[in-house]
Amino acid sequence: MDKITKDTTLDEIIKDAKAQEILLKYNVPCLGCSFAQYEMKELKLGDICKMYNIDIKGLLKDLNKKEK
Repeated sequence: MDKITKDTTLDEIIKDAKAQEILLKYNVPCLGCSFAQYEMKELKLGDICKMYNIDIKGLLKDLNKKEK
C-alpha cells in the first residue's frame, strides 16, 4: 500500500491486519459499526478522525510506520 494519508479510505486500510490493530488502538469506532460497512469505500480517514476527535497525526504516523 502507498503512504496512508487523511484521504485514504477505510476500505483500503482495513485490508491489512496490522493496520486494523492500530485503528483499534486509536478507538476508531467504524470497524464494528454496521452502517460503516456500507460506506467503507467512501469513508476517509481524515473525516473519521475529525468526526470522533481522534489524533490524526499520531494515527497516520503509526499506520505509516507499520509499513516499513
